[in-house]
Amino acid sequence: MPIRIPNALPSADILGGENIFVMTERRATMQDIRPLKIALFNIMPTKLITETQLLRMLSNTPLQVDITLLHPYTYQSSHTSSEHLDTFYKTFPDIAREKFDGMIITGAPVEKMQFDDVTYWAELTELLEWSKTNVYSTLHICWGAQAGLYHHYGVPKHEMPRKLSGVFPHRVLGRNIPLFRGFDDEFFMPHSRYTEIRRADIEKAAGLDIVADSREAGVAIVMLRSGRQIFVTGHGEYDAATLGDEYRRDMAKGLADVNPPAHYFEDDDPRKGPIVRWRAHASLLFSNWLNYYVYQETPFDLAKIQCW
Repeated sequence: MPIRIPNALPSADILGGENIFVMTERRATMQDIRPLKIALFNIMPTKLITETQLLRMLSNTPLQVDITLLHPYTYQSSHTSSEHLDTFYKTFPDIAREKFDGMIITGAPVEKMQFDDVTYWAELTELLEWSKTNVYSTLHICWGAQAGLYHHYGVPKHEMPRKLSGVFPHRVLGRNIPLFRGFDDEFFMPHSRYTEIRRADIEKAAGLDIVADSREAGVAIVMLRSGRQIFVTGHGEYDAATLGDEYRRDMAKGLADVNPPAHYFEDDDPRKGPIVRWRAHASLLFSNWLNYYVYQETPFDLAKIQCW
């Protein structure tokens, strides 16, 4: 999928070097089609890395996608330069009157905090409410999934005894769901979190289905039956090195109970490189979302989007 991004966004050079087709604003204006409008609310601290990972995932089908990068206006990032944010990012008030085909809400390293204690929680809940009438389908990732499930359905998160980190096998529970078209019986996905959502809590929420899970990682993907909301507890977008970098960072901090990511390093040996076994299914997951839950369903006139 040609992704339409700002002319000078650093991710363009990175993705171009990986033979991934991106389209600058200059070239996109020459095509007489309506691109899919996708908002990316990026609340990860390393925004350049996360935006590149997600743009890579959105790059594999033949439609044009117009990306709007968003960051919280109620929180000052300490890991991303103000110049990058000012140049390439908008905030919720900038786009509050617009409508979008789809939106992605990323994870954030705040899962041990109570939701109400997160600096930008009020802003995020406003965005989540707005998404019900202004976005056709929203994809929530990791803590973003926990936040969405809590805000919309009252599903709590639970702290685990130790961090869940690794690449885990999953099973598809809804084989006839378009989100999983082309999937094998088993697929892998990275996880990196201290908290979890539990099946019993989700089953109390009307309209939600658990559509993928893992014996080791638990509930993996939850969705509203209409497909207007999808919640993914893992990180299919992660690069090959991401879990290893997080492991070495935690080791350097001297954190207690730091274990190598499970099923990640060759022979489970941190001295060896990672084995990438999740990339194909991650790409398929994102492209299925874009095709079957965004492109095929969104009204051509975005003004006609109705509340789910």
